[in-house]
Amino acid sequence: MSTKRDYYEILGVSKTATADELKKAYRQVAIKFHPDKNPDDPTAEEKFKEAAEAYEVLSDADKRAKYDRFGHQAVGGAGGGGYGGGGFENMEDIFSRFGDVFGGGGFGDMFGGGGGGQRGRQGGTIRIKLKLTLEEIANGVEKSVKVKRYVSCQHCGGNGSKNGTSLRTCNTCNGSGQVKRVVNTMLGQMMTATTCPTCSGEGRIIDPKNKCTHCHGEGRLEKDDIITANIPAGVQDGMQLSMRGKGHVPVRGGQPGDLLIAIEELPHDELTRENQHLMYELHLSFPEAALGTYAEIPTISGKVKIKIEAGTSSGKILRLKGKGMPVLNSHEKGDQIIHVNIFTPKELSADERKLMEKLRDSPNFTPRPDKSDKSFFDKVRDIFN
Repeated sequence: MSTKRDYYEILGVSKTATADELKKAYRQVAIKFHPDKNPDDPTAEEKFKEAAEAYEVLSDADKRAKYDRFGHQAVGGAGGGGYGGGGFENMEDIFSRFGDVFGGGGFGDMFGGGGGGQRGRQGGTIRIKLKLTLEEIANGVEKSVKVKRYVSCQHCGGNGSKNGTSLRTCNTCNGSGQVKRVVNTMLGQMMTATTCPTCSGEGRIIDPKNKCTHCHGEGRLEKDDIITANIPAGVQDGMQLSMRGKGHVPVRGGQPGDLLIAIEELPHDELTRENQHLMYELHLSFPEAALGTYAEIPTISGKVKIKIEAGTSSGKILRLKGKGMPVLNSHEKGDQIIHVNIFTPKELSADERKLMEKLRDSPNFTPRPDKSDKSFFDKVRDIFN
């Protein structure tokens, strides 16, 4: 398996590049490696897709931040099916997402492809929140979510006309969806392209008397749709997953939008998550810490019993290896960290007070901290480094 190239290197920009610099760099790389411009280069299409994948991640502030911190595994590649892994499937897919980077006519005008305005139309994005328990996140989960979205009208096949009959080509733009004209400027003649006012950029028109009576000519209907989302193990609170093509269908055809799922992690009753590690506060009585005992510890996969050595002091850090959370897109797992607290009673009976007073003067109960012992902050620092 080949190693993915650095996204900044692919676009030839620095890690501090602005959004405008990224767009300009992507445009230059895409033009350079467009397959229509490089018919004799079998690697051109892959390089073209590679640039689109890099731009998809770096042009999104959230994805870019995750990539800068964790690398490719945090974003899983870009553009493919499911949740953004596996690359773009075809040229049409790339055009539908980034045609605006190239202005009016997109790739088609630049390389002679042309085509109707419908080609680059994309439906709206739907954003939802999905609440997950720590156990669901640890194991991965399949969730059925109810989403209100626009879907293609089955009565007209999505084109908006009665029984799906053929639409006629717009006479104003001849099906291109754009009206072009030459403008004289002080720098000479320049060609401009604007959306066709007759067909609103669709390239085709419906006779008003021939509109579908179910969708009223829109080619889509709003409905409650049940979508199955497979959530991978190891996602984190605030992380956003993308389901390609599960958003709104645009008016009278085109590429469906995406469904963006924002993960909301529900608090656990006993465990606290710190990235891939789980934290647990263990409270012991003084006799238990002094004499030693066994303690039952909750973990994400059930309870485990651990031995507490005699003489355990408050603040001691214990580690259960591999009992933490899975790392997204990896076989690695974090640890469960146990922080020992010695419980001190606020009220004592008369007999308990006499016993404590007797022990207070015992040499064994005089504090003698070992200089070799790490401080609590050093122990915590070791955990996360």
